[in-house]
Amino acid sequence: MSVRVQQSLSGFVASDPQLTATSQGVPRFYARVGQEQSRRLDDGSFEKTGVEFTDLVLFGPAAERAYAQFRKGNAFLAEGQVREYEHGSGDGTVQLRTQFVAKRLGHDAARTSYTVDRGARPTGSPRRPPQPEPAAEAQAPVTSWPVAAIPQ
Repeated sequence: MSVRVQQSLSGFVASDPQLTATSQGVPRFYARVGQEQSRRLDDGSFEKTGVEFTDLVLFGPAAERAYAQFRKGNAFLAEGQVREYEHGSGDGTVQLRTQFVAKRLGHDAARTSYTVDRGARPTGSPRRPPQPEPAAEAQAPVTSWPVAAIPQ
């Protein structure tokens, strides 16, 4: 058996997410996303060189969950693939554009504080030893990235 490998994208949500539907009625999540770029200097340190932006889309029930969970500034990890497509404008010109089509989308645990709600376990799942209840604490806010002016 081989391990399935997909393309991934990490970055931050740079625009307010949108939830729309395709012409077939399938839910579609859309957000403009950014990825900070840097280069390694001779002394081993890193220098920020700017931010690259692209579109991220997600379809189906996962799109609805993503819309409920993600906000502008949230750090994320996505699994999927890059897709190029032609986009027509009102003046009759056609542009070649790129978007990341995600199959899975989640918060970046290295940059985000959050609480996991495991919910009820499905019947027939292996049993785990009971876990102690966590101390009642206020939930830490979701870490957000500072968002620079976003090109439209």
